[in-house]
Amino acid sequence: MSPAKTTAIAASASTGALARASGISAAQYAKRRRQLMRLAGDDAIVVIPSAPERIRSRDTHYPYRQDSDFWYLTGFAEPEAVLVLIPGRSHGEALLFCRERDPAREAWDGPRAGPEGAVERYRMDDAYPIDDLDEILPGLLEGRTRVYYHFGRDTEFDLKLIGWLNRVRAQMRMGAQPPHEFLELGHLLDEMRLFKDREELKLMRRAAEISVEAHRAAMRIARPGVYEYQLQAALEQVFRHHDAEPAYSSIVGAGANACVLHYRANAAQAQSGDLVLIDAGAEYRGYAADITRTFPVDGRFTKEQRALHDLVAAAQRAALAQARPGVPYETGHVAAVETLTEGLLSLGLLKGSLKQNLAAGHYKRFYLHKTGHWLGLDVHDVGDYRIDGESRLLEPGMVFTIEPGLYVNADDTSVPAKWRGIGIRIEDDVLITKDGCDVLTDGLPRTADEIEAAMAP
Repeated sequence: MSPAKTTAIAASASTGALARASGISAAQYAKRRRQLMRLAGDDAIVVIPSAPERIRSRDTHYPYRQDSDFWYLTGFAEPEAVLVLIPGRSHGEALLFCRERDPAREAWDGPRAGPEGAVERYRMDDAYPIDDLDEILPGLLEGRTRVYYHFGRDTEFDLKLIGWLNRVRAQMRMGAQPPHEFLELGHLLDEMRLFKDREELKLMRRAAEISVEAHRAAMRIARPGVYEYQLQAALEQVFRHHDAEPAYSSIVGAGANACVLHYRANAAQAQSGDLVLIDAGAEYRGYAADITRTFPVDGRFTKEQRALHDLVAAAQRAALAQARPGVPYETGHVAAVETLTEGLLSLGLLKGSLKQNLAAGHYKRFYLHKTGHWLGLDVHDVGDYRIDGESRLLEPGMVFTIEPGLYVNADDTSVPAKWRGIGIRIEDDVLITKDGCDVLTDGLPRTADEIEAAMAP
């Protein structure tokens, strides 16, 4: 086979793989880049490196996952790349530095797009070999007044950028004009990413659908004696079956392990009478889902388990009622806290008046976290929660979780033994629409009655 045909076949494989990996059109990525450049201004330059590869052990790597900002603006899945945006540059505003095609290396590591592919398939104005970055970037910095960049994320690249800036400064006597202002890129890009477009929402809905199916699969195999890792395997098999992967390390906590918020061991055996808390979500084409359900391993809640589960479900409904445009984000958390506190008082787990308990924060003994977070390319996605010191108002296109919970420590002797070791969280993914909200994960049983029905033989 001739070298030209070999290259053509590799390029074809690369095209298919990269199209499969994105799910968003090249035109949409180009539109985002143009929007970011408008926000940055004509005298700015934006520099975004790809995520570095990470060593797992000796000469093996962790599975590569692209930097979320880089992915948001390019859909380019390869490491060793740098996106440079230069608003108003006559010779091209969007430049990508990336690895060149190399049939010998591609035989080991898979196909590459190369600079030609970056222009043809990713709508870059121009592209260069990554090895030319050191030579070209100082000239691109010259004459720009502001640099937008994420300082502190990649120390090695920070030092390189400072070196390139110093090279421009060294030419000031020759008339060079180096940038004099350095700004955090997140001030512009985080706000863009907070509002999901139609193509993003399609991927997020798919991630939610896969996650719902995965949680159902775990519920189906639950029984006394099952190990947490077996439930995890059932979940993640569904993820991979649908060409997705875990958006974060799956949390599978049986019994008192459910009271550990970021439980990671997933090694215990569930006993009859235990609740199992599963916090797991799929990442599909870069976009995360995030679901938590708590269910009895043998299919039936005890009286105390149901009482606390019903209370958490009521708190979630109270928060969900506040999920509509124009409502401060914090309002949902306040509604959940009030519902939980009132219920804890009714059950005797707290004493005193509702007002006193809310003011003193006594509920925090049993409810340690906030009621949600933004969701998108990152499971804890970017975006300000407060603006000018005030909770920001919800707007269409925002996606976030609603996840109240209650956790009674197994060693808490200040409460009756019947409550100890019960941990419950209920979490769903919510999109704000122009008229209210859409619960993306609504297909998964949520109430105690629904869960018992779903787990019935």
